[in-house]
Amino acid sequence: MGEVWRPHVTVAAVIEREGRFLFVEEETEFGVRLNQPAGHWEPGESLVDAVVRETLEESRLRFAPNAVVGVYHWTRPDGALTYLRFAFSGKVTGEEPDRALDEGILRTLWLLPEEVEAAGREGRLRSPMVLACVRDWREGRRYSLDLIRYLAG
Repeated sequence: MGEVWRPHVTVAAVIEREGRFLFVEEETEFGVRLNQPAGHWEPGESLVDAVVRETLEESRLRFAPNAVVGVYHWTRPDGALTYLRFAFSGKVTGEEPDRALDEGILRTLWLLPEEVEAAGREGRLRSPMVLACVRDWREGRRYSLDLIRYLAG
């Protein structure tokens, strides 16, 4: 029997403040890249819980999601991995400045939309999903958190 295909399910926080978007600069297998606070959905979590956790771990910021920006499907050009990303928008509700950043996270940045676009052109974004999330947010795409239904086992 062949290998079972399993996409990597991830979450991302699209956070805008005063015209700038929260990003993390992170070490990847392809070099230093920019990404929203994002990461893998873990067993036992809701998607909302996952994005709250990932945002705190990668940025030291407490995040309160209030909408779904979109769901994104992307396969790496080498075909090695396929991702399914759930992106959420919301507000920062606090900070834990003494908390250590996740391994591989170098720093947080607040970038203007044109800086994000330039990073995309220069190949400095983690994936095309990163820019798609910002563009969708700027176009006003917001869906109720009720879009995601959790059913008991």
